Amino acid sequence: MANSNMPGKRDSANPSQSGGVGTSHSGGIGTSHSGGGSTSDKGASSSMGDRVHDAATSVADAAKDAASYVGKQAESASSAVASGLQSLSKSIRPASSSSHGMIDDASTAVANTLESTGRFLQDEGFKGIADDMTNLIRRNPLPALLIGVGFGFLLARATTFKD
Repeated sequence: MANSNMPGKRDSANPSQSGGVGTSHSGGIGTSHSGGGSTSDKGASSSMGDRVHDAATSVADAAKDAASYVGKQAESASSAVASGLQSLSKSIRPASSSSHGMIDDASTAVANTLESTGRFLQDEGFKGIADDMTNLIRRNPLPALLIGVGFGFLLARATTFKD
């Protein structure tokens, strides 16, 4: 005689234990979970994946557009700075080239430096300046470090408040 209350034993008269029709555990017909998943679940997963991919693509496109915009703005800013430097060099340059006083020589040297900086900035842009600074630091690491420490010290002194 089979006891239906014993663990591991099934009562053949009780279909809820035998894995028959309408059961909620594995094996029978009409069970609530199956091995492969339904096509609507797969479609929802695919749809979700497509949405995530589309969102990532739109974010990447927006980042590219923003980078392009920033690049164009930096390019136009470098042109404006370059033309400003060249204009300033013309206004600093002494009016007559016949005078050779110390102030005239200094203003001519400053004007020449500003003009050459303006030409360099127009030709190379800010990227050229950054590349030149990087190469200068690589060739002279110790002086660059000392200059950086000095600027940091001066910046710290300038930003501290005295009572």
